[in-house]
Amino acid sequence: MANTRREFLAGSASLTAGMVLARDGSATTEEASNARRPNIVLMFADDAGYGDLSCYGHPTIKTPNLDKLAKEGMRFTSFYVHPACTPARAALLTGRYPVRPGGVAGVIGPDSDEGLPASEITMATALRAAGYRTKCVGKWHLGHAREAFMPTSHGFEEYYGLLYSNDMIRPWVNTDKPLSLYRDTEAIEHPVDQSTLTERYTTEAVQFIKENAGNPFFLYVPYTMPHLPLAVSERFRGRSRAGLYGDVIEELDWSAGEIMNALRDANVADNTIVVWLSDNGPWINMPERMAQPGPHGLDNRPWHAGSSGPFRDAKGTTYEGGVRVPAIIRFPGRIPAGETAQEPVNSTDLFPTLLRAAGAVVPDDRPIDGNDLWPFLQGEVNKSPSQHYYFFRGRQLQAMRRGPWKLHLASGEAELFHIERDIGERFNVAHEHPDIVASLRDAMETFARETETALPRSAV
Repeated sequence: MANTRREFLAGSASLTAGMVLARDGSATTEEASNARRPNIVLMFADDAGYGDLSCYGHPTIKTPNLDKLAKEGMRFTSFYVHPACTPARAALLTGRYPVRPGGVAGVIGPDSDEGLPASEITMATALRAAGYRTKCVGKWHLGHAREAFMPTSHGFEEYYGLLYSNDMIRPWVNTDKPLSLYRDTEAIEHPVDQSTLTERYTTEAVQFIKENAGNPFFLYVPYTMPHLPLAVSERFRGRSRAGLYGDVIEELDWSAGEIMNALRDANVADNTIVVWLSDNGPWINMPERMAQPGPHGLDNRPWHAGSSGPFRDAKGTTYEGGVRVPAIIRFPGRIPAGETAQEPVNSTDLFPTLLRAAGAVVPDDRPIDGNDLWPFLQGEVNKSPSQHYYFFRGRQLQAMRRGPWKLHLASGEAELFHIERDIGERFNVAHEHPDIVASLRDAMETFARETETALPRSAV
């Protein structure tokens, strides 16, 4: 597979030379050789809940910049991700369920020797092969034990950030490995001043935009916050009526505003696809280990978590509160402004969608689980192509959504929800619709065999 990846890198540059996204969304060879391919900025919050932004209904957290982004683009109300950090990142960057061969289905710890293998083709790999400048700023969490797992080995020319979660230090995690801030493959700070991370990430992102305004670029900003332990810069501390958690979200909103300002200052805002979303639901069910006092002034409280909005449960579960997140996409002239999309879409869809917009090659030598959203985003069709989605926890296939129906098997019984009428997953109607239960279960069993995973033991 590693040879296949090298062949992909060698061949894709010639295939994508001069390709642009036409107004109808089609990838075409250039008729006007000077037409610019769109830049891509992908912001990825860590543990932000569906209800954490004011444009998603939070009454006391103010997010004016993200609210503006939503008014200028499309806001999604049924956007799905995986319920934990590492698999969510693997799915986003590869367009594949993380249980696929080569994927990373579990959360990688500081002493783990796992990582995203070189055989995987990431969004950055494909875009860089298509002539894009690429940078990752923030939390990587796809492997660190070897240089081959790091961002600079997966298509990113530059990296600045933490290689895994900010809680993976003593006393919260039993490890002697220090949490360090990295530039490319070198540790440059330990201990890390977490209070200035969002501020420093923003500075790095803005500088990258300034330096690359004349080239197509891909900027991936997977923020460390609002993952526990919460930390915020002094100018945002105490500003929000929602307490420290609100302070953190409002600083993330400020960061998005600064990145948008940089795009405008560089005169590339209207030729940039901007995406903002979260990696999973909020960490409401904080484990006991996180209740211990932390180092360097960091500490945790049970209320240091976001809101799942109207949805059931939170991070780490495959109920809606763990896997349905806020998401916004802005691309003037291609995506209608001020639209709210209620159709289901998911993070794997961003891989083929963004690569197509860039004129990059989508690999055809492996299953790509994401769907190209352009016909839906541009209003050519009313239905999203992602009408079914499988929900994994680790390597266990726990649930499936098809259209308005969701079958959940992790509780020990078959739970069937009409997810549009019952968004809170309160009413199990499995006994009323045995035919739908059977159909969804059959699909889950087939997909579990295909991906060499398993259904919950109690559901077999």
